[in-house]
Amino acid sequence: MYLKRDLEKVIKEHAKFPVVVIQGPRQSGKTTLATTFFKKHTYLSFEDPEIRAFAQTDPKRFLRNYENSHGLILDEFQYVPQILSYIQLDVDQRKKSGYFILTGSQNFLVNEAVIQSLAGRVGILMLLPFSLHELKSNDLLPQRLDDAIFNGCYPRLHEKKISAQVFYRSYVHTYLQRDVRQLINVGDLRTFQKFMALCAGRVGQQLNIDDLAVSTGIARDTVNRWLSLLEASYILFFLRPYFNNFNKRLTKTPKLYFYDTGLACALLGIKKSSDIALSPFRGPLFESYVVADLCKQFQNLGEEPPLYFWRDQNGRLEVDCLIDTGIKLVSVEIKSGETISGDFFDQLSRWQELSGAQSKDSFVVYGGNAKQVRSTGSIIGWQQCGILAASTQKTMKTR
Repeated sequence: MYLKRDLEKVIKEHAKFPVVVIQGPRQSGKTTLATTFFKKHTYLSFEDPEIRAFAQTDPKRFLRNYENSHGLILDEFQYVPQILSYIQLDVDQRKKSGYFILTGSQNFLVNEAVIQSLAGRVGILMLLPFSLHELKSNDLLPQRLDDAIFNGCYPRLHEKKISAQVFYRSYVHTYLQRDVRQLINVGDLRTFQKFMALCAGRVGQQLNIDDLAVSTGIARDTVNRWLSLLEASYILFFLRPYFNNFNKRLTKTPKLYFYDTGLACALLGIKKSSDIALSPFRGPLFESYVVADLCKQFQNLGEEPPLYFWRDQNGRLEVDCLIDTGIKLVSVEIKSGETISGDFFDQLSRWQELSGAQSKDSFVVYGGNAKQVRSTGSIIGWQQCGILAASTQKTMKTR
């Protein structure tokens, strides 16, 4: 059964380029999306040792051997980066749109190779695990928030109905044994896994390199290198602080989030969804769930997420997420509580006084299901926040 992806809406436009790159983490559904959308293309995976060796040793003959009237899908192409130079020559001669479809799961290898070889010839898309909207439209969204946080959003888990514990144990093991070993020299994988768990324990917090170094027992340079690897392989990401100080001294340190809360739960040792209700990580995990979903929403529109947070240096005023539309800032506060409280709007009220923002551009996403419009902003339940990015594209015409 094929589960529909929101990114399908923008692939057609990007396929006007000679080359389309679909990047994202392992198991996010890149291969399924590519082979479903480009049904007549010939599929080749560079994870196959024989296919990879052929492309590495004789890339020109490789492309000629598989030449056809429709095109090629080259899966995990970062394993043979040298083929991009030959693809460049091919597309310049062929002048055919959407002939090469490339998928990759290691961001820094993908981007560096593409920028060097295919500038101006490539449309780049990112496919992350399911968004809230995708789960909902495929009738897969759990009714309980704690179930949604615990299960995460990887397509295979939902499609095959694999238990979250089994899926993420396998995912972490595969990630450590394949990607980590291939990309950096990690002498002790157990230390790296401990580092991942420590990162999960700091989800929603501002990044503290020294704290991570001391807690893991590694050097600061190693922390930076390992964080770059986790970011490049789509395990975690950083939300940057907004740059306008509004006459306040601001923090300059980014906040750390996981793209998938199911993986974060597994790294934290949370064994069942019912444990989340009593976990001190429930609030940060929910915040990560919402911020990551906003990232997915913009990526599914074919856009870089214009997301930031705002915090003054003394911590008296913080806005969990700002969406910069280019015309105005949309502010989003994230509260895991399932009962609406009057103090949900405290930070947004102060933000409006400081920035001059209007209440119609202020939102609270909370752990319940009600939707309310108040004088200081709107409250939306977690199940309804999956279209917030699209709403900002329409100048918030949601009322």
